[in-house]
This record gives sequence, structure tokens and C-alpha cells, in this order.
Amino acid sequence: MKDYGKAFRVDGKVALISGGARGLGAEMAMALAQQGASVLVTDILAKEGKATVKAIKDAGGTAEFMALDVVDEAQWQKTIASCIKRFGGLDILVNNAGIERTALVTECTVEEFRRIQDINVTGVFLGCKHAVRAMRPGGKSGRGGSIINLSSVAGLVGVTGLAAYNASKGAVRLLTKSVALECAQLKTGIRANSIHPGVVWTDMGRDLLTHFAAAGLGPDVASVEAAFLAAHPIGHFGSPDDIASAVLFLASDASKWITGSELTVDGGYTAA
Repeated sequence: MKDYGKAFRVDGKVALISGGARGLGAEMAMALAQQGASVLVTDILAKEGKATVKAIKDAGGTAEFMALDVVDEAQWQKTIASCIKRFGGLDILVNNAGIERTALVTECTVEEFRRIQDINVTGVFLGCKHAVRAMRPGGKSGRGGSIINLSSVAGLVGVTGLAAYNASKGAVRLLTKSVALECAQLKTGIRANSIHPGVVWTDMGRDLLTHFAAAGLGPDVASVEAAFLAAHPIGHFGSPDDIASAVLFLASDASKWITGSELTVDGGYTAA
């Protein structure tokens, strides 16, 4: 009989997480490490990233921190090479780093729009590009793997005040599918999938509500929170472990026949 418990673990695998210093990224790092992976936590926030690594090590896991600005291609190359040197390979890439900006289309500046696309889309593209080079046959790791890109429900449906963010997360959705098809057809042994969270109760999630109110999209933060809560039929916002569990599934061999998919973790937000 198949050992399903083992299928959901990631023993012996090596994971790299962008934006792993805090919030969702930190929870993903801890989940992967707890289930057997060696984790390279990367972020521009060194203090918080090192604290996350310490928490993982204190719990008996294996992790290191490395600074990474996801819009810098040379840094991606250096980081992936360092990951392989430190841990002996690369099996899991989680492209988690991203930013949000609330603004009506008429009020969003070109500079703000471009910055969101640069971090949320170009950063993911660069991660995919260099992870595939390392993971594919003949690469420095060369044993295939799983790429997990964080999109959003805002990559599936439009949201007033989030045009720039919508554009970026929609791009991540289709970029993921393209990478998945390319890797499958070229027999690389690499899978690529996207995760689409609803509102998760992190600093970024709470900031979203504040920004909506500040942009005049609700009378106050309490009203905005109530409206967003009502949009999640399950009756509450998500928590970081909800998204970390989805990452763990897509990183593990339990999802070995899944590629090019959209895993929506949104409390029913997009079901209506």
C-alpha cells in the first residue's frame, strides 16, 4: 500500500523562498522545514529573515538566510548557485515576494504601476528562468522540481482599486501556465503551479483594508473589513498556515501529476 503520509512530506528536498522573512513567506519556510526540507529564506529584510531562520533552527529544522532583491537578475543567479552549493541542490522554488498598492486607475501613477509589475511579475519571471536552468537535466541541480508562484484571487477576478495589482497577479497566473507547459513538453521533470489566496490575516492583508479606506473605497476601516469578510462565504479571513499547507502540497510528491494548475485558497471568494 502507498505510504500517503510520506507522499505529503518533503524529506531531503531543498527549497528556496523569496519574500520569506515574514508573513506568508515565513510560514511557508517553517512548514517546509518542519516536513523535512532544507530551506533558503531570501528577502530584502535581513533582520526579519534571520529571525525566521533562527525560529526554524530552534525547532530542529535546517535553514539559512540570504539577501535577495527579486528584480535583480544577477542576484537571482548568485542566490540559486549559493543554494545549490550550501544544500546540494534545488527542488522547490516558491516565488512569494510581492507588493500591493491600492489606487483607482485614474490615480495610479505610471511609476507605481511599473514598480508593482517589476516586483510581482519580473521577479517571478527571473525566479522561474533561473530555477528551470538549475533544475532541468544538465543543470547544476538537474533533478527536476516544483515551482510554486503566488498569485491571488486578484489574478482571477477584478477588484476595484487594485488595477495594477490585478494586472500583475493575472500575469503571474498565465506565466505559470506557460512555464508548466514548456517544462512538461521539454521533459524537464519540473512542475509549475500558482496559488491564489483570498484575504489572509497578515500585515499585508490588514494594510489592504486600511489602504481601501484611505482611498475612499469605504467610509472607514471597519466597514471595509466587514465588506471583505462578507465576500468570503466561509465566514472568516485566511491564516498563513492555510497558504503554507497549499505550498507544502504542491512542493510534495503528493502533487506529482499536477502542473499548470491554479490552487485557489480563498474561503469561497471566487466561487460565487
